[in-house]
Amino acid sequence: MSSSRSLRVLFDVSQPSHVHLFKHAITELERDGHEVTVTSRKKGITTDLLDASGISHRPISKQRRSRLFPIPEWAIREYKLVQLARRFEPDVVVSHFTPCAVHAAHLSGARSLIFNDDEVATEVAGRVTNPFTTYVYTPRAFSVDLGPKHRRYDGYHELAYLHPDRFDPSTEILESNGVDPASKFFVLRFDSWEGHYDVGGAGFSAPAKRELVSFLSDHGDVYLSATCTPPDDVDATEFPVPPEHVHHLLAFADLYVGDSQKMAVEAGLLGTPSVRSKLFATADAISHVEELESRYSLVLSFDTEDEAVINAKNLAVDPMATERWAERRDQLLADTIDVTAFIVDAIRQQGPRQEEPAKHLQNGGQSYELA
Repeated sequence: MSSSRSLRVLFDVSQPSHVHLFKHAITELERDGHEVTVTSRKKGITTDLLDASGISHRPISKQRRSRLFPIPEWAIREYKLVQLARRFEPDVVVSHFTPCAVHAAHLSGARSLIFNDDEVATEVAGRVTNPFTTYVYTPRAFSVDLGPKHRRYDGYHELAYLHPDRFDPSTEILESNGVDPASKFFVLRFDSWEGHYDVGGAGFSAPAKRELVSFLSDHGDVYLSATCTPPDDVDATEFPVPPEHVHHLLAFADLYVGDSQKMAVEAGLLGTPSVRSKLFATADAISHVEELESRYSLVLSFDTEDEAVINAKNLAVDPMATERWAERRDQLLADTIDVTAFIVDAIRQQGPRQEEPAKHLQNGGQSYELA
């Protein structure tokens, strides 16, 4: 049986997406009297999002600008995490899929829980991570069998923060930032493709970006976010909301178009028509994105930009598109769970380190054998 006594939980957060994944679990555990420590990484807006969420954290490393795997940074990060874990003595260490966090848990006598949705990351770092963890939790669509430590749940990481029990789109937030939620507008996202995981891939070309913005501007406002430099003659407004409120913008948008996988998924899960272009979108898609495409048609991915542009144009002028996506989202929500509730339950079930963890974990109405 799991213990009702308070736990000491260490969360390692090294990417902006990890903030969203764990933020509600962190605040819920703290609210319930558990002692929580969060380690962070200075990468992009990671620390800004933690600050905006009111989460106290300790930055222990900084991203190095390199297309190669940041081995020197991770060596420093692992050393600092091990030292911190030995002082804090956590019962449970939680991470997305971070070898440093798993090793720190192993060396400090804590249990380690991984919440991973990326098969590519598993192939790269699985051998130095999975043997040392307690359990690995993945979406049900995860295509790799990780053995006896592997547990699946009915959902997606994005439902940890976009499930209706966790997120309520706010018209007030948009209005306070100069956006009329009742007006027609489109959200575009163009990535730089400079990460080590992006080698061999590409997004929209400059002509395709111009064509998209030109067409969409004739039908509504266009809001653009880019980690690359867009063409000089692309006339679009930067995202009018701060990063912590971008999901409110996505929720009221009439269409999302981009080469960002994460934002395409988020838009689809919010019921916003979502079109994604990526050179290897079909050949190298991650399983949960494939499920959102094939099972629910909430994300439309294309491996040629011409197809993506044509479909985006059609959806932009389709008066029934938003209604179709809302119906598809309702079906998805009927099939899935509040992922934050699942994360919190998984942590609580571990109990203090001197006690045996619980043998079962509920996934909605389904019970999983844990040991």
